[in-house]
Amino acid sequence: MSPIDHAQNAQDSYFMMLAIEEAKLGLYTTRPNPAVGCVIVQAQQVVGQGYHPKAGQPHAEVFALKDAGEQAIGATAYVTLEPCSHTGRTPPCALALIEAGIKRVVVAGLDPNPQVAGRGVRLLKEARIEVSVGVLTEQAEALNRGFLKAMRTQMPYVRLKIATSLDGRTAMATGESKWITGPAAREDVQKLRARSGAIITGSETVIQDNPQLNVRSNQLGVSPEQVPPPIIVILDRRKRLSHNARSNYRLCRHMATVYWRDDNLIELLKTLVSEHHCYEVLIEAGASVAGSFLSQQLVDELIVYQAPCILGAHARAMVDSAPLTLAQQLRFEYQSCEKIGSDLKLTLLPI
Repeated sequence: MSPIDHAQNAQDSYFMMLAIEEAKLGLYTTRPNPAVGCVIVQAQQVVGQGYHPKAGQPHAEVFALKDAGEQAIGATAYVTLEPCSHTGRTPPCALALIEAGIKRVVVAGLDPNPQVAGRGVRLLKEARIEVSVGVLTEQAEALNRGFLKAMRTQMPYVRLKIATSLDGRTAMATGESKWITGPAAREDVQKLRARSGAIITGSETVIQDNPQLNVRSNQLGVSPEQVPPPIIVILDRRKRLSHNARSNYRLCRHMATVYWRDDNLIELLKTLVSEHHCYEVLIEAGASVAGSFLSQQLVDELIVYQAPCILGAHARAMVDSAPLTLAQQLRFEYQSCEKIGSDLKLTLLPI
């Protein structure tokens, strides 16, 4: 690689990182659309920046071009996801870049959405705009794992969250569980909820804990009212939540709550994508539900908040799983480990 190419790559990475930071501003508000950021650069100076704040509003490129004004002519645009080429609720962003006189476009990754899928890049090239694809792709895709997986496989990205003691217990034998982890860990869970299209729980959790499972944090950078509320899905395979009993539980008072009484969890996840446009799903449930999703290899990411306490042998286990041999064990690899308040947050990926 020549010194000129090396300098160009370093410059592209720097400005793409700025575009990724822009995209993060819409992380909790864009659902079901992906979080996208754009930075316009002229003579190595940022002259425009923008992000996609909400479905139905202009995309990141439009905000960045408006911010740049006439300085967009001959400039380079850095975009975290391939510019769209179709007309939906907003006009095609690829055409907006062409009409603004952009000379070069740097894209982190292609959009697997069948309505785009390379056509945005092709439009730009046909307009004789230089296009570079593949800058900081992994970092950019981390913002939209659910959207990208759903477009590619029609299945959502599934996170399983568990709060546990050092000895892997989630509640006392009586069901008492408030609170094992500290306030900092519970605040961090709000971020998981805020980026989720749906939250799955079980009827046992509803009956025992009567949870809210809502987004109520004021530490997200946006107000809770700006966050699209996740759809609540209750697994009620034993039909324990009859119409007469629903008024007793907070989750059951919401008209949008979905009751799933089928054993087919794959069909549930596909339905969440196809009918509800939920691309990131969070599971907050007891050992039985957690075990069902894990045993069927439906969990993409396991997040464990581990408190520095021991609850003992009679407390409830974190997962209802009973492998008979080591060969049947469920194994994971650590993606990250961080201290949050007095607790540890372990993020693991299945092997």
